Amino acid sequence: MKILVVGSGGREHAIALKLKENPKVEQIFAAPGNGGMAAFCTPVNIKATDVEGMVAFAKENGVDFAVVAPDDPLVLGMVDAMEEAGIPSFGPNKAAAIIEGSKVFSKNLMKKYGIPTAKYETFASEEDAVAYLKAQNTYPTVVKADGLALGKGVLIAKNEQEALDAVHSIMSDKIFGASGNHIVIEEFLEGPEVSVLSFTDGQTLVPMISSKDHKRALDNDEGLNTGGMGTIAPNPYYTPEIAQRCMKEIFLPTVEAMKAEGRTFKGCLYFGLMITKDGPKVIEYNCRFGDPETQVVLPLLKTDLLTIFEAVHDERLAEIPVEFSDEAAACVIMASGGYPQKYQTGYEIGGLDSMGQAQGVTVYHAGTKLENGKFLTSGGRVLGVTATGKDREEALQKSYAAVAKISFQDAHYRKDIGKIR
Repeated sequence: MKILVVGSGGREHAIALKLKENPKVEQIFAAPGNGGMAAFCTPVNIKATDVEGMVAFAKENGVDFAVVAPDDPLVLGMVDAMEEAGIPSFGPNKAAAIIEGSKVFSKNLMKKYGIPTAKYETFASEEDAVAYLKAQNTYPTVVKADGLALGKGVLIAKNEQEALDAVHSIMSDKIFGASGNHIVIEEFLEGPEVSVLSFTDGQTLVPMISSKDHKRALDNDEGLNTGGMGTIAPNPYYTPEIAQRCMKEIFLPTVEAMKAEGRTFKGCLYFGLMITKDGPKVIEYNCRFGDPETQVVLPLLKTDLLTIFEAVHDERLAEIPVEFSDEAAACVIMASGGYPQKYQTGYEIGGLDSMGQAQGVTVYHAGTKLENGKFLTSGGRVLGVTATGKDREEALQKSYAAVAKISFQDAHYRKDIGKIR
């Protein structure tokens, strides 16, 4: 089989590596891919958002199955276009991808179907939003851009001034572009955060092993929000009792709600949860694998990934026993100094072998390129250094030991991934 993996980050590297385990897979095209993927995939110089270009490439090169991994092309309808061209694909269609593409849609969906989430209001004008903030006068509060914003469209305001600044920067300064035409203002929830990725074919839903993301740039959860600085799996706060409640109150009701709306969701549905004193609540949905959660979840998956993808596509997920290892995994992100703001790229990465790997761990490439046999930095989040172990401590120890041997100029990483407070 020839497989096309759309995307260029650590998540796509993790998906491609897992797909490669299937003996049926003869060639993997990575579009556009990264340095680490180039070591075992065929790189394709097409932007992940170029729907027409991607479909044309898939047709010309006899692609048997496409995996559309990032949010942008899913929201643009790449899966619809692939399927119309006769290429079976993994990922939700455009109608279903709106669950991430519009926070206004997803919040209204939860309200309509009684799925637990934070109290909220939506706004189309800055004036109305400001009036609401002044009337509410409750802090901290959360301000969210409606559309996609590279995982950075959520601002937590500690006081009125920060809230007014957040609304102004999103709605008037357009720091997230058209994604800020509408906003959601919601109550600030407290409790441990949990990420649960799930496979669903629109009828059956199979949760993957839980994980914990660390969003802030600096130790002790300080600094700016990033796309994620590291992850652990399983999440220690996600007990069997909580898992049971989530299945009954959140997961299955969401799949049913999407079906009832005529937007049947097939693919990977991601639940960002907060375990509050009142029980689990949804912070956000994603219409795809999370990054860097994928980098700790897939290494623990025992069932063949391509088999699952094909079962999701054919709506026969109920027939596939999906199994995970009872070990633990940890991923430490090595980022460019200055990320998530300004940073330099083009630095050579030391400590990797010719496949872009290091001993005892799996190095998932995110912001790298391969030039003349050398791996160079090319983005904000550069590498995800992942290890598995019998427990969280062993996985973290192995991951950090490898991080210490990998180097590039101004490399930055958190020293407290997986620390339970």
